[in-house]
Amino acid sequence: MVAREVLVLWDVDHTLINAGGLSTHLYGIVFAELFGRELPRVAPMAGRTDRAIIVETLAQAGIADPRAYVPAFIAELTRQAPAFGERVRARGRVLPGVPEVLVELAGGIGRVGVSGAAGGRVWQSVLTGNIRPLAEVKLGALGLGDPLDLAIGAYGDMDEVRAGLVQVARGRAGAAAGPGAGGFDGAATVLVGDTPLDVAAALATGARAVGVATGNYTEAELAAAGAHAVLPDLTDVDRVRAAVLDGSA
Repeated sequence: MVAREVLVLWDVDHTLINAGGLSTHLYGIVFAELFGRELPRVAPMAGRTDRAIIVETLAQAGIADPRAYVPAFIAELTRQAPAFGERVRARGRVLPGVPEVLVELAGGIGRVGVSGAAGGRVWQSVLTGNIRPLAEVKLGALGLGDPLDLAIGAYGDMDEVRAGLVQVARGRAGAAAGPGAGGFDGAATVLVGDTPLDVAAALATGARAVGVATGNYTEAELAAAGAHAVLPDLTDVDRVRAAVLDGSA
């Protein structure tokens, strides 16, 4: 049964959208702006936060004390975000089923915080490795705003470890929902994502983990990581609703 208040936190890249493979290009632009040379390579991105990716990317590029440059790198990512949005609009896409699922979980009214499916109140936001300006630009460029409440989400500049973002989102959502919501502890928070790191973040914080095999990992790999439910994609709205809200896929 669904809890009276449920917080659903969506990963962005390869769960809600495909940004067109442009994130590596953006990192290269920012690196060149800051250091005046070509970036050799970008650290692995899947399931990680921008803060962690920046640190490893700079270390691999031979930058001494890479953490000292994280604020400047994030600031430049933020400055580049509007132009990046134009590229995403041209090359990116919303993944199949996403608009329908977001509306369904919001109760079919197209906004957050209304009486949701199965009698529960559903709050939807993102838990993403992107810094907030990039998440907003990506989602906005592809027409995904409502019913996601981005003010209660958690973003990749807040912690190097994805699990550290869960309490941030719970705190923000709890403040928005008020004391009657119960703080979204345990399985009242649901993380939906396409990588084992999304699953690990949920398990480390007692949240429910729903894996979606729309990225680089198979259903079997997400199940092996410990996901409570695994979906091939988000096209079957009833099945997604069951996996997210009812605890069955």
